[in-house]
Amino acid sequence: MVHEAVFSFETPFAERIYEAVRPENEDMGRSKSEVSLSGNNTLILTVKAEDLSALRAALNTWLRLINIAEEMQEVIINE
Repeated sequence: MVHEAVFSFETPFAERIYEAVRPENEDMGRSKSEVSLSGNNTLILTVKAEDLSALRAALNTWLRLINIAEEMQEVIINE
């Protein structure tokens, strides 16, 4: 059974975050992840995995990466 999670993030930094995390788009063994853009301000994260522990691990990684990329954009803007 394949488990899937899809998240969408609306942010003015969507394109910059996409470019920052795009190199991580790959099949990671037990999970497959994809990041894409929808319009100018929406980032879509899709993660699929064969088991729930692999899904959880991949989601933890991706959500952390996206969060850090957005925080860095805010730091750059506020300088």
